Amino acid sequence: MGRTSRKKRSTLAGRAVAAAAALALGGGGLVAVNVYASAGEGGSGPPPAQTRDTARQMSTIDCPDAGIALPDVPDGARPEVDRELAAMDTQITDAYREFADDRERIARDPALAGNAVLDPLRSRRAASLERIRIAVERARGVRPQGLEGLAGCGLRADDEQGQEGEGGDGGDQGGEDDGQEGGQGEGQGQGGEQGQEGNGPEASDFVDIRSVQPATDRPSNRRGASRGTFTTDCGRNENGKFNPDNVIAAPGVSNGAHHMHDYVGNQATDAFAGDEDLAAGETTCRNQGDRSTYYWPVLRLQNGQDEDDVDADGGGKDQNTGEIQTPSQVTLRFTGSPAGKVTAMPRFLRIITGDAKAFTNGDANANASWSCTGFEDRQLKDKYPICPEGSQVVRSFAFQSCWDGRNTDSANHRTHVAFAQDDGRCPDGFRAIPQLVQRIVYDVPPGPGFAVDSFPEQLHKPVTDHGDFINVFDDALMKKVVSCVNGGRRCR
Repeated sequence: MGRTSRKKRSTLAGRAVAAAAALALGGGGLVAVNVYASAGEGGSGPPPAQTRDTARQMSTIDCPDAGIALPDVPDGARPEVDRELAAMDTQITDAYREFADDRERIARDPALAGNAVLDPLRSRRAASLERIRIAVERARGVRPQGLEGLAGCGLRADDEQGQEGEGGDGGDQGGEDDGQEGGQGEGQGQGGEQGQEGNGPEASDFVDIRSVQPATDRPSNRRGASRGTFTTDCGRNENGKFNPDNVIAAPGVSNGAHHMHDYVGNQATDAFAGDEDLAAGETTCRNQGDRSTYYWPVLRLQNGQDEDDVDADGGGKDQNTGEIQTPSQVTLRFTGSPAGKVTAMPRFLRIITGDAKAFTNGDANANASWSCTGFEDRQLKDKYPICPEGSQVVRSFAFQSCWDGRNTDSANHRTHVAFAQDDGRCPDGFRAIPQLVQRIVYDVPPGPGFAVDSFPEQLHKPVTDHGDFINVFDDALMKKVVSCVNGGRRCR
């Protein structure tokens, strides 16, 4: 699909079908049924009880994230390491597809998971990890340790989210143990009771926003805080620029994300765009001094309607189906620090906020925030909101606001930037920069009828939401941003 345009969005009347099919609130909770189907599956009613039980027992493939385990990669090895990490994502995607195709057989014969899915996956991952080891050793002259322990993967149930010890070395035995124990363990909750059809989301991934407690206050501003803002208007992706690439995490790799992204700002952005391409790219931003790249996973209505990418990478081939929704509003605002002044971002600074694999990785790097208009003092991290009639769904991303003062990127794309501490100050060795805060609003039918695109094995979980940013402000406009923020002004 690559650089494509989308067909016209469904009308509000047509979208009402999704609302009618969505799970209803009753007795204070969600009806425990699942109306979602994965790519290529029909919506012919709920599965039989035995299928629901086995689907609950083994929902997805859980693999250690080698990218997180490699925080220090020599520059000379990074291109090869990035390619191998992207290849490992593809290996998991392919293995998940095999698992999903044989889910019922695996449930009847758990040993089949190891023989048909996990053992071959382990072998492919071990080969990629060995190539990573060779690349790092060649560049640094020192053999990295412990990579072989990242090869093994396991199967896990949806209700195991947040537990430690899943996957990892020896995780290939999980087909027998995790599958049986996952379905019989305690604390399954509503999601465990309903089972899972397709690859998500499910009823337990949604909650009525009115049941959520308001958030606590942010750190109070200190004397000398930078209280201003700078807002850049780059549209809502009305022109329909999508691709399933990730130029930050998987440069030079087509379909490196295995899910579709919305793009605003720089129109040259794809997997193969370098700094020079971005500097020369056209921009949708009203202020032409901002050629930055802003992107995030698309949000789709789960209404059974095919999108243009139903047979494309990042779309139906990666189990991302349904109608892509154009946001009703996108706000891109740079704010200050409650602890002091900010300094200019370096040009081509790259920041990823959130974790696209947070469902299996855990929430250490998760940064999803879901809410509804009129209720934005109530934020959800691992649930989608059910908004009341007249209220719209809101996704928010508050990016890291501290920079190490040296690097525009890092091997794991995280350690060159950091979040401020609880008191608003940056960690030692970091300096405050203008903080990008994205707010994306969608006019979708009330109820649980939507989901973000994700890696297939991440099951479209809300906790996997994430945003990406590459700073391509020209020097004059960045100086204005810093001046506005430090001067307490509201600028555009």
